[in-house]
Formats: sequence, C-alpha cells, structure tokens
Amino acid sequence: MLMLLADKYTPVDDTLIPTGEIAPVEDTSLDFTASTRIGARIDQFVNTPPAGYDHNYVLNSQDGSLALAAQAYEPNFGRLMEVFTTEPGIQLYTGNLLDRIKGKNGMTYLKNGALCLECQHYPDSPNNSNFPSTVLRVGEQYRETTIYKFSTK
Repeated sequence: MLMLLADKYTPVDDTLIPTGEIAPVEDTSLDFTASTRIGARIDQFVNTPPAGYDHNYVLNSQDGSLALAAQAYEPNFGRLMEVFTTEPGIQLYTGNLLDRIKGKNGMTYLKNGALCLECQHYPDSPNNSNFPSTVLRVGEQYRETTIYKFSTK
C-alpha cells in the first residue's frame, strides 16, 4: 500500500524528459493520495515508457519545511516506511528494468518487483522556469533533509 502526499506530478515525453507541465493526479493511474495497492493500476503502463512507475510527484508541502511525503505499508507483516523531506518532489520508481535479474543469494529480481522513493527537486528543473530552482549561487549553501522512518503497526 502506498500513499503520496502529492496532488500533482510532472508529466514526461516518450524519452522520460519532463514536458514542463505540472498536472493533477486526480482520476489518473498516478493517484496515490489515498493509500492504494502499488500494483493495482501498474498494468496501465505496460506498453508505454516507462513500463511501470517512474514519475516525479509534486509534493503538497512546498515551503521547505520537513514534512511527511509518503507512507508505504505492507499489511501482511505490518511493516511501515514513512518518508519525510524538505525537498519539493519525490520520484516513484517500481523496478521497471529488473526483468529476471540475478541478485544476491540466488534471488531473482522481477520486473516491477521493487519500490524506490527518491526525494528530489524536479527532473530537468534548469530547463523549466516554472519548476523550483536548482541554481546554487556563489556563497549560498545547499541543505535538504530526508528521513526514512521504519516501524511496524
């Protein structure tokens, strides 16, 4: 189960470069504003790049304060991961290129068999003036915080 505190995302073209648009997730297969099974709608991406989730979400908290961005919950064992960040975006990636990859201890990693949540500025920000700036000027300091909190419930 995944919940993202993001009402919008940054659409991409066929080469996965952001178009510069910021679009609502409401009524799309990208909507995780309520806790939703991650694979419930992933099949809608099978025949289009990125063949799974590989999308930047525009977090609702945009003031730079540390805020809850995501919750991933595994109900069988009660594992919970909460993500807090000062960043304006979070990338959801679902292992789209893991197609029967041999891993550690003989494990086989399957396509869409993984979840990654990466806190970030929006991809291609320098080329989109409506995205939060990534320019760091001489004498300025860059400081962001991301916390991954793990627990059970």
